[in-house]
Amino acid sequence: TPLFGILGTMIVNNKMAFFSDALGHSALTGIAVGVVCGIPDTNLSMVIFGIVFALLLNWIKSKSTASTDTIISVFSSCCIAIGLAILSRGGNFSKYSSLLVGDVLSISKKETKREIVYLLLIFLATIVFWILCYNRLQAISLHRTLAKSKHIRIRLIENLFSVFIALMVMLSIKWVGILIINALLILPAASSRNISENLREYHFFSILYSVFSGIVGLFISYYTNVATGPMIVIIASVIFFATYFYGRNR
Repeated sequence: TPLFGILGTMIVNNKMAFFSDALGHSALTGIAVGVVCGIPDTNLSMVIFGIVFALLLNWIKSKSTASTDTIISVFSSCCIAIGLAILSRGGNFSKYSSLLVGDVLSISKKETKREIVYLLLIFLATIVFWILCYNRLQAISLHRTLAKSKHIRIRLIENLFSVFIALMVMLSIKWVGILIINALLILPAASSRNISENLREYHFFSILYSVFSGIVGLFISYYTNVATGPMIVIIASVIFFATYFYGRNR
């Protein structure tokens, strides 16, 4: 959950909400590619496809004259259609439908341990990336031309950031769900932005809201027998509206 809070701040700053949403939807195609290629581990096929999708999208954006949201929308729609077409062949989509909303409580103990190890490794890698590249990434989000004049390798930093988003999104799909994965990236950071007065507060509150939403949503979903992902998003949404009106009044 802290990963959502950390990366979400820069996703909001760089107006990449639609980008991360498209990545989540592309998970269906990643699974479909794995099925076609005979890859038994859906995580592996999703991660590989997610990274390729993110890098390809960045490359197309840099070469195309079309608006960014148009390009992302085209890629997202195409990926969803391809994934659904392959997975629904023969009426077998029902066994993948749980990925749409996700549920932590439905994952087996063996899968849980493996997923936690993967997420822990990504978390540590993200911390290292944040320490080394955050200032450069912040400079790019503020003014690309100025960042370029400071000899910052814009394309490399953006690609690395996109890869980390892809890794986190793909490995969180089973826990949260394809339909609402983007909400957990955006809501904690957006809530934090409503009341923060500097970058330290921005990151601190984003991580705090992300962790709080995850823990409270997990407990409520357990006792109410509701899917975990939607419940976490509901809690995060309540926090957003509370901070929005608090920040507006202040």
